[in-house]
Amino acid sequence: MTNPRNKFSPEVRERAVRLVRETRADHKSEWAAITSVATKIGCVPQTLQKWIQQAEENSKAPLSDEERIRLLERENKELKRTNEILRLASAFFAPGGARPPIKEAVMFINAHRETYGVEPICKVLRIAPSTYYWHVKRSQEKSKRDLSDERLMAEIQRVYDASDGIYGARKVWRTLTRQHKDLARCTVERLMKRAGLRGVTRCRRVRTTVRSKAECPKDLVQRNFNAEAKNRLWVADLTYVKIASGHVYVAFVTDVFSRRIVGWRVSTSLTSDIAVDALEQALFDRRPKGLIHHSDRGVQYLCVKYSARLEDAGIQASVGSVGDSYDNALAETINGLYKAEVIHHRNRKWTNVQDVEKATMNWVHWFNHHRIMESLGYLSPAEYEADFSCQAMVA
Repeated sequence: MTNPRNKFSPEVRERAVRLVRETRADHKSEWAAITSVATKIGCVPQTLQKWIQQAEENSKAPLSDEERIRLLERENKELKRTNEILRLASAFFAPGGARPPIKEAVMFINAHRETYGVEPICKVLRIAPSTYYWHVKRSQEKSKRDLSDERLMAEIQRVYDASDGIYGARKVWRTLTRQHKDLARCTVERLMKRAGLRGVTRCRRVRTTVRSKAECPKDLVQRNFNAEAKNRLWVADLTYVKIASGHVYVAFVTDVFSRRIVGWRVSTSLTSDIAVDALEQALFDRRPKGLIHHSDRGVQYLCVKYSARLEDAGIQASVGSVGDSYDNALAETINGLYKAEVIHHRNRKWTNVQDVEKATMNWVHWFNHHRIMESLGYLSPAEYEADFSCQAMVA
């Protein structure tokens, strides 16, 4: 019998440790990588650090050649950038003394900020970035509207970047309104159009479901994707991602009440294990009672292994009709958002399953905690559940 206090399954722990090791080179320190992954997995950083220590004691394996090369390449890149800045600065400030005048330093930063960035140049020249920005601000004379547009554009860019370039003008405006920013929607549209910022639109999805010939449970949902509380109705489906060596597959389990993704899994094989692993994560995280689980007629969801796990958890199965995506429309919507906001939006070639898994982990965390939805009153799934819990306690 599973310990009810043990919230995370061994598969989730192993995946979290592996993601920390793979993303270590993308952060300033190991603790920063641990904090980033722990926030997305749903545990505290100290717990994830303990899992890593346990894994190291079990393996005692040194850094791989690939990880060591990545660290050396990062250090080499930083040293090369510093040397290039010093070479350009020595030629630019040759007539001057040991320390260049502020005005000349500002001119040098303006000339090379697009290539190297402000902070790296200021670090080499030993000038505070705030000093540079203060002089730039003083040297510019702009109208009140220009200044207002710049201030608003910074807020718009912040919200747009926080959504990873997914939000359009409507949701950017809604997000700023929630943050008590007083501005018109047409202003957001005008500034985003000027800056060339556009939201993501969904493209047509390729069908991947393979119909099972096994006897199916009845359709208990009948296209009514509404629930009175969380853990009353879940929907499940899977999709695929093309990579350099073929395809990888991604399975999602979604709570209909808040549209929260409660389980997910990335795999290179389209077997029942990918669906079962996503279900196991959802069960460990939510521990539902009296739940209905709805899916299409794919063989992964009608196999003996998956059906037995639903029965063991006391979950009632529901299956839609044949060849009709509307019978599992909410799950299809989640797949469509995932393909549009992650796979197609980034306009890149996915090289391996690790790249897809890291991108999926980041997107699921952002989707659950930050992505606002019109159907939820422009709240995120986590905020919607929290508001519902508060109202229930008051009542």
